[in-house]
Parts: sequence; structure tokens; C-alpha cells
Amino acid sequence: MNNADLFALLDRLRAEPRETEWLEFKANRYEPQAIGEYLSALANSACLLGKPRGYLVFGIEDGTHAVVGTRFDPQAETGQGNQLLPLWLALGLKPKLGFEMHVCQYHGHRVVVFEVHPAFDRPVEFYGKAFVRNGSSKTSLSVYPEKERAIWMRRVDWSAQVCEQATLADLDPKAIAEARRQYTEKNKTKPEKLADLAEWDDATFLNKAKLTVRGAITNAALLLLGREEASSLLAPAVARVSWILKNERNEELDYEHFGPPMLLNVDKVLARIRNLTVRELPDGTLFPVELTQYDPWVIREALHNCIAHQDYGFRGRIQVVETPQALLLTNVGGFLPGRVETVIEQDAPLEVYRNPYLAEAMVSLNMIDTQGGGIKRMFQAQRRRFFPLPDYDLSQPERVMVTLRGRILDVRYTRLLMAQGELDLATIMLLDKVQKGVRIEPEDAKRLKVANLVEGRYPNLLVAGSVSAAMGDKARHIRNRGFDNRYYRDLIVDLVREHQPVSREDIDKLLLDKLPEVLSTQQKASKVHNLLTSLSGKRIQNVGTRQVSKWVLLAPEKQ
Repeated sequence: MNNADLFALLDRLRAEPRETEWLEFKANRYEPQAIGEYLSALANSACLLGKPRGYLVFGIEDGTHAVVGTRFDPQAETGQGNQLLPLWLALGLKPKLGFEMHVCQYHGHRVVVFEVHPAFDRPVEFYGKAFVRNGSSKTSLSVYPEKERAIWMRRVDWSAQVCEQATLADLDPKAIAEARRQYTEKNKTKPEKLADLAEWDDATFLNKAKLTVRGAITNAALLLLGREEASSLLAPAVARVSWILKNERNEELDYEHFGPPMLLNVDKVLARIRNLTVRELPDGTLFPVELTQYDPWVIREALHNCIAHQDYGFRGRIQVVETPQALLLTNVGGFLPGRVETVIEQDAPLEVYRNPYLAEAMVSLNMIDTQGGGIKRMFQAQRRRFFPLPDYDLSQPERVMVTLRGRILDVRYTRLLMAQGELDLATIMLLDKVQKGVRIEPEDAKRLKVANLVEGRYPNLLVAGSVSAAMGDKARHIRNRGFDNRYYRDLIVDLVREHQPVSREDIDKLLLDKLPEVLSTQQKASKVHNLLTSLSGKRIQNVGTRQVSKWVLLAPEKQ
């Protein structure tokens, strides 16, 4: 942009009647973090308002739009880590939609203009957090879910785009035959949709199944039904599921990559997973003696979700990592509902799909259900099998990781609770977190305590003793809970009486294996220290030093 164009732009911006959601004026105040947040907010707001750009202008006064100039030099400033400001801003803005900086002398004053492109297929975040403008205020986009949904609705559906180079010859005949079979299974209660199926040629069927558009091959059709060699037609998108086998030391033992047709190759992925039989469940009529590590339906549902919700614009692959204890399934692209609990609680169709055309095609082929109940049914399936619930790791903004545990945890209480029909799934999810040592919110802990389902001091909670007693596992519960302080103090005094003087090492040997198993090594050491402090000067005393303690009994008259 030359000076003439830049002057014309500034004239137009100053002519705006007031500051708008896609335009921000600043006089001379500049903070690196705030600049990044404004660029996120302006990009998202420009998208919502249909503007070709968002603008952050330094050197023009807010309100009056008077040209006052600025000392701000973006090329001389740095962000965190002493990185040059332009680079730091570019690294923080995701997706990388691009922005330009312009510096000029305008009406005799120095003016700096940031010109940011609008969001086009997802909200723009700055180091993991998205912002938006509400009037003239900058705020977190999460406060306005309706605006976030609107941005997603404006995205370009990659899966619906036609691949101009592809023809029917690029589709796998076996995959098309399986698609017909699954389409029949999906619509078996709707005979009117199947009346002429036998007479349809492949082109007609693919149109009816919403895989092609008037005979044109879409990305969704290539992904689900394409020949293996046709995956190159989807470039730069990556259509690949990688199965990786690792041992206990996280060393890679084996791997295999699977491309199109995904309709057939999902079963090939499942065939590589070693679904061993677990024989460690207790006897009894309630719990089976033997179960396979994984429910094939749960794995298939999780993998189909990865395919449907993968962000193919990131050019990443779907991964299935198998370890002796669990399966980890990963796809790139944020989790649109925000929280798994939201999906469970609402139990309703998603309002926004990342790949709506692909999702609709997978519905027609009986692969997924648009009613939004797949995740909830995964949790219910694990509950019925008395296995730990799926773990969703959403800590990375552009990645969803789901862990399916293939072993019974050494905490059998949750499985008993799962078998009790009066407990709702939300409560079971909380108890499952407690058993995995995952911290829950204080209000959730309070609710579980009121229901007598957990005990202990927050955040170190345990499933309540009454539950573990019903499981016939009282001993383990006591080892987790520990004894009262009087018991430990009496042990210390008895040790000192019999073997004085005793060292701290002697006391540790006596107590450490008797303290609650849920405590860490550091927490156990602190516990012993507190017990000694409570006894010191009352029943025992240290006649040594802090470094080399020698504990002896106090004389009777001093006790």
C-alpha cells in the first residue's frame, strides 16, 4: 500500500461516525499483549460484520478522531521472550490469517496502522484465547457463544468442495458396494427411500447418498470411498489414519498408515489393535469374569468422530496410539462444543459441525449419528462394562485427544457405583475423575460429599468408605484414608520408649508405609514432621540437632 492509498484509507476511517467493532483508534498507548488481543478481536468482528479488514490505528485520538501522532515503533518493540513484536504477534495469532503494518507521516504526525484479515473459517485466537468486540469494548469471545457460532457458520466447508480432477474411476468399487449396503441398513425402516435402490447406477446412488454434487466428486466422497492412490487428489489436506504400537517405555514397536477409503479402512485399523481378554475382574454375578479390553463399537465411534471432526486445513493426520494400558486417539481441530460435560448434559445435536457435508455423508452411510448422542453412548458403554470412562484432553486449543483405558484401575469402587442405576452419568463422571486422581471443582466436591460419595480433605478426595466396604475392599480403603493422628502419635511414643534415642530415619521407617497411599512422598514427609511437632515438648523431645535428631521421652514430670 503506497502513501496515497494509505492516506485515503485513513481519511475513510476517520470519517466513520464513531469507533466501530472492526476499527480501533489509539493515541499513544501500546502494550504488546493488548495489541495481540485487539488483532484477534478485530479479525473476529470483521468476519461477523462482513468487512474485508479490521484496523487498529495508533496516532489518532478516540472519539474526536483528531490526528495526534504516536511514538510507537512496532519494529523496535518486543513481545514476551524478547522476540521482535511483529514475529511474536504472528506466532500468537492462530490460524495464521495474516496482518500488515503500515507507518506513515499523516497530517504532519506519525501514524501506525495494523490491518488484519477477517476470520474466515474459525475464530482467531491470540495465544490460545479468542477475543471479540462488543460495541467499543474488547472482551473474550467465550462470553458470546452466539457470536462464536456465527463465525463457525461462515467457514468454508472443505468436505463439500468439488475435486475438479476426480472422476468416478477414482472411487473404490468395493467401497461403493459397502456404501450401498450401509445405506440400506440405515434406511431399512424407510422403504420409500430404498424402492429404486437396485436400479440406481453408481452416479445416481452417490448423489442420493449426498457424497457427490450433481455427479461431481467431493472431498468427502474421496475421503470415504476413494481409491488409496486417490488420496493425492486431496492435497494439501492429509487423509491418513496412523496406528502406532508402543510398549511400557513409550518405545515404538510397530506402525501402519491407512488412507482412503475410510469406509473400509476403519475396520482395518481396528484389526491391528490387540484387543486382549481381561481376566482380573472379581467373581460374582454382577461382574463378568472375562472381558475384552475394548468395546469395538466404542473404538469405532471414537475413530469416526476423529474423521468427521478433523480439521483437514491443518494438514495433520489422525493418530491411534496403542499402549499396553490404553488407546489414545488424536485429531487436529478444536472441540467445538467446548466441554465434554456440555455434550453429556445437553444430549442434543451439535449446532455447528466442522465438516457438515462430510458429517451428513457419514450419517447416510450409517457411520455416525447427527443427534449428538455418540459421545454420551461411549460413556454409557464403558459404564456398562465397568471400565474407566473415556478421558478427553482438550488442553491444546487445536487438538482433541481421547484416551480409552484397556485395564481396570486399582480402584473398583467406581465400577460398583456405575452398576447402581440411581446415580446419573454426570455424578459417575465426577467419581471417575476422583478415582483417577483428577481434581474436580470445589462445588462438585461439596455435592459428592453431601451425597456421602467421597471423603477426605479437598482436593485429595477418596471414594467414600461405605462404597468400598460394599465392594469388600475395606483394607485398601483404610490404606488410602489412613488412621487418625492419635494412632500415629502413639506409635511414635511407643517407638521412642522402646528404643530411645531414635532418629528421624527410624520414625520414617515406622510410619511411611502406614500413611495414606494417596499421599505423595513429600506430603508423607510433611505429615511426619507435623506429628513430631505436635509431640515435641509434650511427650518427647529432640536432644540432638535438626540435622541429626535424637528423640527421647520427656521426664514424667514434664509430660
